[in-house]
Amino acid sequence: MSKPLAPGKVAALGLQHVLAMYAGAVVVPLIIGGALGLTEKQIAYLIAADLFTCGLATLLQVIGSRWFGSRLPVVLGCTFTAVGPMIVIGSEYSLAAVYGAIIVSGLFVVLAAPLYGKLLRFFPTVVTGSVVTIIGLSLIPVAMNNVAGGQGAADFGAPRNLLLALLTLVVILIVSRFARGFLRAVAVLVGLAVGTGAAYAMDMVHFGGVAEASFVNVPTPFYFGAPQFSLVAIGTMILVNIVSMVESTGVYLAVGKATDQKVEQRQIVNGLRSEGAAIMLGGVLNAFPYTAFSQNVGLIQLTKVKTRNVIFAAGGIMVLLGLLPKLAALTTVIPNAVLGGAMIVMFGSVAAAGMNILSEVDLRKEGNLMIVACSLAVGLGSATVPSMFAQLPTEASMLLQSGIVTGSVTAIVLNLVMTRRRESAAAFQEAGEAS
Repeated sequence: MSKPLAPGKVAALGLQHVLAMYAGAVVVPLIIGGALGLTEKQIAYLIAADLFTCGLATLLQVIGSRWFGSRLPVVLGCTFTAVGPMIVIGSEYSLAAVYGAIIVSGLFVVLAAPLYGKLLRFFPTVVTGSVVTIIGLSLIPVAMNNVAGGQGAADFGAPRNLLLALLTLVVILIVSRFARGFLRAVAVLVGLAVGTGAAYAMDMVHFGGVAEASFVNVPTPFYFGAPQFSLVAIGTMILVNIVSMVESTGVYLAVGKATDQKVEQRQIVNGLRSEGAAIMLGGVLNAFPYTAFSQNVGLIQLTKVKTRNVIFAAGGIMVLLGLLPKLAALTTVIPNAVLGGAMIVMFGSVAAAGMNILSEVDLRKEGNLMIVACSLAVGLGSATVPSMFAQLPTEASMLLQSGIVTGSVTAIVLNLVMTRRRESAAAFQEAGEAS
């Protein structure tokens, strides 16, 4: 799209991005609130505060400044890596200790970002391509769980869920193939609308939550009381956020590929600083740690709309949803199966973007094939069979169950080993020729 988009179209495209990440944004407060025994009112506050902070964090990331914000079309959302640790900390200590740890770990990210930026030389094309591919592939089980109706749903795998997901997917594909211009760009939004309409006809859409939600809610700092500080909790959350930094790096690079631009070290450092500030804000408003959401990268790939204005609109919509819970509740009526149908396209697009990066790698070169093969196998294996780590200590188990973590670490370590091996072999050959 060469000419600027009209405000209405920008808003519609921004809403599409919000809906793409909405399930992930809402499910985290639902899981944590339920696990820690919070009341419905408290969980409703968590959802509103989370959306509000997601919006502010995204705006900070997109607008950018000298020290903060990557100025890339990146959407920030609460990281799933933090769910388990937050539940453990909240259960063993208190919810106040959770937010104390979040605030300190956010400060750590802000201060550590420049040092982390100097380590980006360990992310050559073979590593970044593997990481982006792993991000996409590890999200596929999430999509399939939603296709079946949502993990733990009473009607999990019911034919009507599969039918709704298929209908949504087919509509998205048809619109993407035959539509032109703006309609093609909002193919996912059209698919979600048609899928939800079909679900309503099947009596699968209910508006009770909308009626019960309040009209206005302003997030209150330290809503659950003053933060408490525990060294164990802080150490755990710092480790979680280091993992998120690696994950976000892959997302930044994937966005760069999707928008046809080279992502500089400065952008990644500023982006991570912005995430650290968002994490601290999340701790103050009793929300969550934030990271770059890979879901929205697939949407950029699919729509080919690369302007930051759309993500700016998405951030504004999330702030509005956080202030107006009744409006936010309206978006929750979309059935999981309908979301799952859309996720197949979006998550698959992320994996395809990673494969596109890997297409630039010479797999015949010594070591490259092993790096790609092992990192993909380990990452996908961890994501699909997380129970393999069940007998390890809780903290280690939670981290290793993330395919993005295990796959990324495998790619980085193997690249270091293989690179050193190639350098040693080259030095030995030069020495032999010299003699």
